[in-house]
Amino acid sequence: MRHTLTAAVVAALVSAAAGAATQNPTQSPPGAPQGRGAGRGREGGQPGRQGGEGRGPNFPQQQRPPGDPAVIARGRALYGVRCSACHGADLRGGDQGGPNLLRSEVILTDDKGEKILPVVRDGRQGAIGTMPAQPLSEPDILAIAEYLHSVMGQAGRQGRPPERDTPIELNVLVGDQAAGERYFARACGRCHSAAGDLRGVAARVPDARALQNLWVAGVVPGGRGRGGDDGDNANANARVGVTVTVPGSAPVTGRLVRIDDFTVSLVQPDGERRTFSRSGASPKVEIHDPLEPHRRLVLELTDTEMHNVTAYLATLK
Repeated sequence: MRHTLTAAVVAALVSAAAGAATQNPTQSPPGAPQGRGAGRGREGGQPGRQGGEGRGPNFPQQQRPPGDPAVIARGRALYGVRCSACHGADLRGGDQGGPNLLRSEVILTDDKGEKILPVVRDGRQGAIGTMPAQPLSEPDILAIAEYLHSVMGQAGRQGRPPERDTPIELNVLVGDQAAGERYFARACGRCHSAAGDLRGVAARVPDARALQNLWVAGVVPGGRGRGGDDGDNANANARVGVTVTVPGSAPVTGRLVRIDDFTVSLVQPDGERRTFSRSGASPKVEIHDPLEPHRRLVLELTDTEMHNVTAYLATLK
């Protein structure tokens, strides 16, 4: 009987407490975050969740309205001339050893240039190096500050630079197809043919930029090399041949493996590897490099000619 009564009393108390909580919900303490910023820690710290709105901004720079585009553009230009050598084009440190500005306390806590201005104007002595004073006017420094804030406003977490919404895509098909065909016939036709090794090359390499890189390098996937090597892989026609002639012996020909001032090694067609000692011009070594014309071509090829040939090759489907 006593156990039954005690259980009944506990159940009644729990029910009463639940009813009171429903009628009088707990009030937030004074100063607690409300609305869009609810759930955030201290400003500039780790952000929290925003009631169904996803993750909030990281820094004060991501909470301010965007700056004047003209001022930001001027600041970007000034930064490129005055600051990028030390702090890098992406603000993460440059060749001259400047610190990562994406993690700089000065930048993170600055509001309208009040902390950046004295550092740029007067310079700074730091544990990791010295920043010299910059002979810039106050409006110029504030323009740089506005540019820094614009970058920080899009910065990722853990000091990562902003990420582009869409990757940069370069259009290399800007040349004249007819001019490219004429150049191909004049400069490339001795070794290559649109109806032979390059037949359907644009179908095999549909990406125009990759196609351009391949033909300039002289590699034709799935084709045949200048020396008749089967194109069983992307570098088949990049194989270098060599002929070694030892005085009083027959020439030995094969695929070049290694050559330096002391030895030359090759693999014969039957798979046997041979290595010869070298002393000056003995033995006689003749290298047959099918890509040598392409190496010479790179030194002479203009941008216009390169784009014209690419535009022509892109039609070979």
